[in-house]
Amino acid sequence: MGSKEKVSEELLLEEEVVAQNEIVLYNDDVNTFDHVIDTLIYACEHTAEQAEQCSIIVHYKGKCTVKTGPYDDLKPRCTMLLDAGLSAEIV
Repeated sequence: MGSKEKVSEELLLEEEVVAQNEIVLYNDDVNTFDHVIDTLIYACEHTAEQAEQCSIIVHYKGKCTVKTGPYDDLKPRCTMLLDAGLSAEIV
């Protein structure tokens, strides 16, 4: 194995070690579409279109991944969703 191939293999291994967590938003019978959309824009920095699509998926499928990234970035965002009365968790 050449040194270039070895470096590529090491980079792939390092990328696998960096765990990508997800915030999963769950459906409820309490919050309006507008509230969910506004909260996703605020807490997850979604565009209006992203937030609307996620709210529709949550409504019809029961849940939707709304943000992916390192845990330290997701924790405060998930807290904002929970503080807004939404049902979410980091997985």
